[in-house]
Amino acid sequence: MEGLSSFHNLQALSALLSTQGDDDEDDCKNMKSSALMSPGDIHAPPSVANKTGTTAYAKADSKAIWCEEEVIEGSQFDDLTDTRPQPEYDIVLKQSVGTEDIFLGMSGKDPSSMCCDSMLVKIKMPGTKASDVVLDVKDKFLDLRTPNYKLGLHLPHPVHSQEGKAHFYSERQELEVTLPMNRLMDQINLQ
Repeated sequence: MEGLSSFHNLQALSALLSTQGDDDEDDCKNMKSSALMSPGDIHAPPSVANKTGTTAYAKADSKAIWCEEEVIEGSQFDDLTDTRPQPEYDIVLKQSVGTEDIFLGMSGKDPSSMCCDSMLVKIKMPGTKASDVVLDVKDKFLDLRTPNYKLGLHLPHPVHSQEGKAHFYSERQELEVTLPMNRLMDQINLQ
């Protein structure tokens, strides 16, 4: 059995890899013009370019003022003329556990956020009274307005907006909003 080490195979390989100037020139003459292109020759075909000279890659719709990627998520809730500051807030995920969970681990709950069943949003608003607070909760967005503060908060998980509870602590000047989480497969995961 002959391998690469045979004399005949090495000669054939040498002939393939050898560079001869006159053979290369003949090969170039016989090549198509598209094979002789350089990177500077790359451009859009004439059928793709429009009358203004821009290519189809610039905009899909020539009448569009902006594309969807340019619009910031949640910008419909922003009011740029409103200069009220955003209050400090903290989001805490909570889960209901009993003694069988803590000592025996019977329900299969663990400390991960997947086993949490509600979300607590703590909002600190110094100098605010409970009567000044206007709160609107959607499935994925919390909107809070007071004379001194404004908060538009995108929630990390969808919630049951109608089942939430809010409590204002006057001594701490802090609002606590408890929202039950609404995630897919919760009935299966939390059983």
